[in-house]
Parts: sequence; structure tokens; C-alpha cells
Amino acid sequence: MKIPHWLMAFAFCPFIACSDAEPKTNENKTETASNTPKPTPQTPDIPKPNDQPVAAPGSYGSPDLTMNDPDGNPFSLSQLKGKYVLLDFWASWCGPCRAENPNVVAAYNRFKNKNFTILGVSLDEDKSEWVNAIEEDGLVWKQISDLKRWQSDAQKKYALQYIPYNVLLDPEGNVIASDLHGEALEEKLESVLP
Repeated sequence: MKIPHWLMAFAFCPFIACSDAEPKTNENKTETASNTPKPTPQTPDIPKPNDQPVAAPGSYGSPDLTMNDPDGNPFSLSQLKGKYVLLDFWASWCGPCRAENPNVVAAYNRFKNKNFTILGVSLDEDKSEWVNAIEEDGLVWKQISDLKRWQSDAQKKYALQYIPYNVLLDPEGNVIASDLHGEALEEKLESVLP
């Protein structure tokens, strides 16, 4: 029996998110003391309280994304305006993403008839692996990718530090919540959908 490489990675690291980012140190030695922990050579920079992600809950308007779907056709997030949208950032090579996909599928199946949809945004670089993962995991909603991994337009516009990561948008494109997984995703959808 052949075990997928993403599953093997997850088996050895089940409690981590996927990131290619190299750890950084803070070069600014003149910072004043605060409650924000200081990064070390072993940890990435920790965002300061004012460094909110582009798509922080409560922010108005989310950056538009336009990338190709698996058939090579351009698709934009703005085409979904008027619906509640879960922007789901993932990749075929990310074990934690693949492990979370059954929860996302369950949420989609439960809420798809309530003015809700999902836009999958992949940080893949190999199209065949991306398309195979979509089929294997039963991801029937719209999927897009620019196949640039961490150099993706999505990473730049949404300041992604890790995946799986998601952003829940209201019908006007405002951010309601982010980083919802498992039961927390279904609970939030249950609370906001009509």
C-alpha cells in the first residue's frame, strides 16, 4: 500500500502548520520592553500588537485575488461578492492542510445552501499534485492557484505565515473571522449564516 507523502509528513508532525519561512531574529535592539515575547534565533518574528494581518477580523474589504483554476481559466475572489466566502489557503504538500480538508468538506456540505461558498487558494507549485489533491480530498468548490508556493500573490496580499489558514468574509467582502478549524469553523458559520 502506497502512503501519500503528505500523510507521512503529518504522521511525524501532527501539531504543526506548514511553513517554508526561515526563522528570523529581531535586529532592532532599541525596542522598549513590552508584553510581546522577543523572537529568538529558533523562532520567527512575533507580530507586535500593531502588526495586524491584512485580513484581520473586523477589517473592511479584503484584497482581491485573481488566479487560474485547474483548467487554466482566471477566477477572482470578487466574483463571489454577495456570498459568505471562506478563503481557504492550503497546499497538496501540507500534511496539516490535508488533515483539515475533511472538516472543510463537512462545513461546505452543511452550509452550501445558505449563501455560503469556499474559494480554495493553493500554495502549490506542481499543478498535477494540486489537481490530484483536489480530487483525492473531494474539494468540489472553486480552486485557484498561481503555482508559486510561498511567492504566491495570496501570500503577499494576505501576509500568510503558515497554512492551513482561512479567512471568513461577509457578502460585502469584510473579514468576519480568520484561522477557523475543526468545530470552531462550523460553530462560526452556524452563528453568522442566515
